[in-house]
Amino acid sequence: MNRDTRAELITAIAELQEEAALDLVRQRLADGDDPLQIVEDCQAGLMKVGERYEQGEYFLAGLVMGGEIFRQVMKLVEPVVERQLSGDDSGYILLGTVQGDIHSLGKMILSLLLSCNGFTVDDLGVDVPPAQFAARAKETSPDVIALSGLLTSSYESMRETVRALRETGITVPIIIGGGQLSAGVCEYVGADYWTTDAVDGLEICRRLAD
Repeated sequence: MNRDTRAELITAIAELQEEAALDLVRQRLADGDDPLQIVEDCQAGLMKVGERYEQGEYFLAGLVMGGEIFRQVMKLVEPVVERQLSGDDSGYILLGTVQGDIHSLGKMILSLLLSCNGFTVDDLGVDVPPAQFAARAKETSPDVIALSGLLTSSYESMRETVRALRETGITVPIIIGGGQLSAGVCEYVGADYWTTDAVDGLEICRRLAD
């Protein structure tokens, strides 16, 4: 795919032009472009949306709109990824945003990156209670459990979720992800790994699955 088309998609996302962005994604998929590259370009556009929000050019509605465009992009990209990876399985990841937090964008990006790399992803959604994580983990025996949370108030929910998982007898690695996390938060929560970046989260899962 030429640079002009990639730049057009990034600009369309940054300008919150939903139909233009989706048309470009459809065109690139039809031309056989790499789905992961499409996602990376959309991420670049979303970063510009975030920058404009920080500069006061966009308000909260702009962030919401950017997230909605990305969700629509995922609906177009995921079936292509599934067809390409038929029969390829790198591992099983249980994923969800912890109770009290409804942020989903970072989780969705990680889910798609994992899917693009052959992982089976079981996404429980947002505002997931600790007991639901524990019950699902006991039922499915995942290779890795990934807990997402953007708010600092999510740390306690993460801690309770890790406790619930361990008390249920779940011993698999637990990753926490969110933009404000640190090694100290990871230690407090009781998780095994932490990340502030979806690509880094993918690399952690790859290492654990080897």
